[in-house]
Parts: sequence; structure tokens; C-alpha cells
Amino acid sequence: MRRRHPKRKRTGPYQLTAIGGSLLLCTAVAGCAGKGGGGGDTVRVSGSTTVNPVVADAGHALGGQGIKVSVDTQGGSAGGISQLGSGQIDVAMSSKPLSDADRKRFPKVDFVATEIGRDAVGIIIRRNVYESGTTSLSRDQLKRIFEGKTANWKEFGGPDLPVYVFDKEPGRGTREVLDKYLYQDGAAPPAPPGSGRYAIVGGNEETRTKLLTTPGSVAPLSSAFVEGRPELATVRVDGIELTPQNVAAKRYPLSRSLFLITNGKPAGNTRKLIDYVLSTQGQSLVTRHGYLNLARLGQR
Repeated sequence: MRRRHPKRKRTGPYQLTAIGGSLLLCTAVAGCAGKGGGGGDTVRVSGSTTVNPVVADAGHALGGQGIKVSVDTQGGSAGGISQLGSGQIDVAMSSKPLSDADRKRFPKVDFVATEIGRDAVGIIIRRNVYESGTTSLSRDQLKRIFEGKTANWKEFGGPDLPVYVFDKEPGRGTREVLDKYLYQDGAAPPAPPGSGRYAIVGGNEETRTKLLTTPGSVAPLSSAFVEGRPELATVRVDGIELTPQNVAAKRYPLSRSLFLITNGKPAGNTRKLIDYVLSTQGQSLVTRHGYLNLARLGQR
């Protein structure tokens, strides 16, 4: 049985996202995007909260050239792919690869995915739990945690403190990376535990807030969102530390590529956006936000 999750409330089609200390107005767009995108005055982008900071900064830079970029993160990676398939946007941001199910759902869409860098998913806990002795977790131990079978951190050498799990909602790239690692034999993840110590969260910022405000908490989170947060710590996974070197060498098991996806080859202003993200200036944004750029991955 696959995990079944309760529906999460949405705040509506508009949101303000903090990017680099400034506020970017993000709108959930409607309408019909042409093949390849870029058919209108505004390049409409939606999807992964992991990819969002890079694209938002690129859009700000392109604004000086008269190119408008509207960015939203409703629904994460899966939401972006779905909106692209439905013709609502020009570019889907995704921190997970396209699946056969995506292509079958939208058979008339010519999905073209452009990799812009790579991110790592950290297993994040509170600093006091880490310093008390929980510094590395195995795959079997992580299974126990995310299946709700572990009640107290002392089971893993930590303090006498309850474990509170914040799992990602289905469709999030972070969640897919974790599930593929935990269930390598192809088994479907079990239904979520009926526990008051287990909850579903959405984007990276929401996940980080839960971690920062909940003693004993643990969650999968993009490593870039932990920088500058001394209250949080990243555990080793199967003894492997999350470092740029280990991610680039594919030793660290929880990493994922970051994509910009279009319907057909990008054209017009959509192509200008993607070309900018692939340029030297754009790739510096990938690095600035804590991800590995294509040069670091040996692709440049």
C-alpha cells in the first residue's frame, strides 16, 4: 500500500517568497503557454522550492533586460510538471527527474529537461540531539524513524527525547529521493503512521521552520536550507558525510539533479531564461544558493 496523506490547506494563488532578503511577488498563473514557451510577455515558471531561489534571482537579473519572469512554487516539482503539462506555465522547476507516469499523463507534451546543477538531501536533526551522540544513521534506522517505529532518540545514542518526524508530501523531489533510498528493492512505502509525532510538510522553508521550532524533530531537507542555522545539524547517512566532494562523486546516497523543464525546445524569452541559468552568471547563482553547479559536476 502506498502512503496516503491528508490534503494540505493552500493559502491561495498568491504568495510572497523571501529571496536574498527581498520580497518577490509570486503568482499562480493561468492561460495557455505555447510549445517551447516564451510566447507571451512574461515567462511563467512554477514548481520546486529547491530550484526556486536560483530562478528567482535569474529572473531579477533578466528584468534589467526587459524580460519578465513570474515564479511560483505551488505543488513542488510534481505541481510544476502538472502545470506545464496542462499548458499553464512555460517552465517547470523540478528537483526530481521526469517519470514514465508524467509522460503517459501528458502524451501530447514534448517534455525537455535541462539540468542546471545538483542538490543533496540532508537528514536534519536538532543540534543538541547530534551533539548527544546521534551523528550517523543507517538505512534501516532511517526506515524505522520515517515509518514511525522509533519513539525516542536514546535508541540511536541520543538524549532521552521523543522523536518528531516531519515528512515531505507526495510529489516533492525531496520525498522521492528519500523513498528511493529507503526502499531500494522497489517495495512501496507503507502508509503513514497514525501518530501525533508524525506530520506532513510542504516546501523547504516550511520544513526548516518546523525543525527550528520543534525539539527532537527530524526531516529530509535540501542541504542549502541548513546553512547559517547553528541549531540544526546534518547526520551522516550510512557513515557518509554530506560534502560537495561526496555529492559530486555520487558517494553520498541522497542527491538529486535540478531541472528546468519545457514543452519542446525552449524558445523566445524562455530560452533566454534557461540560457542565463546555464551561463557563467547563472551558474554562479547555483553555487551561491548552496548547490553544485555543472562545472563542479564535471559537465563543463
